[in-house]
Amino acid sequence: METPQIEMGGFKVNSPQVPNGVLRPTVSSSWNSRGTVERALKSIRIVIFTSKLNLLMPFGPASIILHFTTRRHGLIFLFSMLGITPLAERLGYATEQLAIYTGPTVGGLLNATFGNATEMIIAVYALKNGMIRVVQQSLLGSILSNMLLVMGCAFFAGGVVHRNKDQIFSKATAVVNSGLLLMAVMGLMFPAVLHFTHSEVRQGASEVALSRFSSCIMLVAYASYLYFQLSGRSNIYSPIGSEEAPIEDIAEEDEEAEIGMWEAVTWLAVLTLWVSFLSEYLVNAIEGASDSLNLPVAFISVILLPIVGNAAEHASAIMFAMKDKLDITLGVAIGSSTQISIFHFVLLLVG
Repeated sequence: METPQIEMGGFKVNSPQVPNGVLRPTVSSSWNSRGTVERALKSIRIVIFTSKLNLLMPFGPASIILHFTTRRHGLIFLFSMLGITPLAERLGYATEQLAIYTGPTVGGLLNATFGNATEMIIAVYALKNGMIRVVQQSLLGSILSNMLLVMGCAFFAGGVVHRNKDQIFSKATAVVNSGLLLMAVMGLMFPAVLHFTHSEVRQGASEVALSRFSSCIMLVAYASYLYFQLSGRSNIYSPIGSEEAPIEDIAEEDEEAEIGMWEAVTWLAVLTLWVSFLSEYLVNAIEGASDSLNLPVAFISVILLPIVGNAAEHASAIMFAMKDKLDITLGVAIGSSTQISIFHFVLLLVG
């Protein structure tokens, strides 16, 4: 006697009658597990094997091997730096894929946050090792790199591709971010001025009090900025000429996601952990690399480390500028600098 089958939600269920009249289903889900494996393999192929920059990934494990087998800190530093570079770029890619599912506003925030993850991890390890000057210089270098190198390369690439037209961007977007940057500069500068002018009423106490007060003000300003972005009340981030349209209708992306949402989340977690792992070896080799390569620690902190950490922003900003999306380019470059200056500095100061 042939066993009847019932289709339930895409599954075929065998439903033989048992003596008490209750159905005892047997679900066949082999096709489901096969599909999961295929999606996982496709995700690995897209994330790992589609970017030529990933050819640098083997330098990461090589730096770990060198750390335990040799004392050549210069090579360890260079290999760690080369190994982190593709990871930072892939972090940006995974964030962009996740942004397709979350929408443009949350996606922009995720892009700025995870784009700065590399700098933040390196700064945390440096602070843990007592390298305060390296922390200060690396964060300062990240701000300068985003504002000058990343934005300059993006404008140049956009101008070359669209040489026959004028590229435009929203003035209000630039004004908001520039205002926050100016406030961050003032908040960081006032305690330094008080320290170097020796005009404190109470030696040391006034400087600390002013630093804490400035930190609180910057945190409140950054929280307000996030609320302003996420509330969706303003259309100033809309493209020029379409101020009356809702943001959600304007920001419809033509591109489709190459990987699933949870796959993007998984890759973000995996890549962040791997960057964190390599950053420890990178930071531990900074001073030795400075001696062996005959490079000042300031040059390594201000120039080399930000270039590695800003790989994701660099690639994203240039790509959007070449697509004539200067508003997103400014959001990536200036937004990243804003987050570092007004949030990361304060977070590390508290830590």
